[in-house]
Amino acid sequence: MNSKEEQSNSEASNLVNESSFDKEKDANNINEQTTDIKLAEQSIDIEDEYKFGWSNYSEIINGRFAMIGFLAIILIELFSQQSFLKWAGIL
Repeated sequence: MNSKEEQSNSEASNLVNESSFDKEKDANNINEQTTDIKLAEQSIDIEDEYKFGWSNYSEIINGRFAMIGFLAIILIELFSQQSFLKWAGIL
């Protein structure tokens, strides 16, 4: 064999290896996408379900109301120029 034939044979084998690698990479990508979709569907189901008592939904809502309350206290202190406890008449 001459060097040009060897080079073309090696290029062909590289192309075959690259195409099999691309196919494997595509298969892995598809598997990752389906896993992501399944996880997204699970998280949607968990967040939308309301259960009485200690649940993920209750904790999220409680955290949101706590953030609103904390912001309200800060705004009261800024506008009234006194502490919240003094403004509320506790001190």
